[in-house]
Amino acid sequence: MTLEDLGWNQEFASEFKPFTKKGWVPARLIRDNKITYGALLEGGEELEVVMGGKVYHDAESDAELPAVGDWVALDVGGEGEDTVIRARLSRQTCFSRKAPGKSSEEQVMAANVSIVVVVTDAGSDFNPRRMERYFTLIERSRAKAVVLVNKSDLFPAELNEEAKLEIEELSSEADVYVTSAAKNEGLEVLKKYLEPGVSITIVGSSGVGKSTLVNQLMGEEWQWTSEVNELTGKGRHTTTARELIVLEGGGILIDNPGIREVQMWTDETTLRESFADIEELASHCKFHDCKHGSDKGCAICAAVESGELDERRYESYLKLEDEIAELKRRRKKRQMLTERRAKRDHKIKARNLADRIDHEKRERPERY
Repeated sequence: MTLEDLGWNQEFASEFKPFTKKGWVPARLIRDNKITYGALLEGGEELEVVMGGKVYHDAESDAELPAVGDWVALDVGGEGEDTVIRARLSRQTCFSRKAPGKSSEEQVMAANVSIVVVVTDAGSDFNPRRMERYFTLIERSRAKAVVLVNKSDLFPAELNEEAKLEIEELSSEADVYVTSAAKNEGLEVLKKYLEPGVSITIVGSSGVGKSTLVNQLMGEEWQWTSEVNELTGKGRHTTTARELIVLEGGGILIDNPGIREVQMWTDETTLRESFADIEELASHCKFHDCKHGSDKGCAICAAVESGELDERRYESYLKLEDEIAELKRRRKKRQMLTERRAKRDHKIKARNLADRIDHEKRERPERY
């Protein structure tokens, strides 16, 4: 197994040159064990490694810490010694979201992936608004979007095709397919994208067939799956942790747990680019400060009334803006807390230093 099989390229090699002089070696992280990481080296050797203190302290947020898919510089320890991550290389792509719950932190789902595969179905999981969020996050990550409308064998052909067409209308850049994992159709689609060194990640809600797809890609029962619950439509066994897997036939898979929340981690610029059609309409409003509600001459309201603009899409746009505004508020609050803690720590250190000097003056006055 070569570094290129793991996704190594000229850009990574150029960035790594200074580390080579220190005797460090490149590796790709395949597993996050919370305290340690699994790392894969050239030749296929897997090591359990720990994070160096400098890497930890230099990170301004958890999102800057090493994650599955990252390339790192390892200081390989001798017998009985830890192998330490001394540096993380720059990410060429980064698929992330806002961490679930009330946190304002970014959660990295897969680093250095070329393709993000979203798995859904035409039944209870189908949600165009959630798909819009996926597309926004994927666009921001700089990866390519591929969507599988899976479990087609469980739904009428017309319903599957309607779901496919609606998703295609949301993104002209995404490749959308109707598949059935039970019939290996999803596997055949993914094989077209899998080449040596190409990394993909598969995301989607629990129970849409992700684990079955992974098992088929692996050629074995990599994840325990069972029959679908007739009431919920969900599989009873799902992925619980992220892991990078080098596929025997070529290509790299980063599997992800089922996603219940797809909250935004983005900025205003990316949001507006994702809704360029709505921004274009807004430019035709009669007043530049139009609130797009009851204001006279609102081009967006007129487009909704005429049917030119889907009202659900505009509502999604407004909701996304609200989420980003809330995220900014939380980040500002977190920054204020961090600054207050830094000032407090500085005062404590200064006071401790003064106390120590006073103590030394009393104990060793001759030194002063």
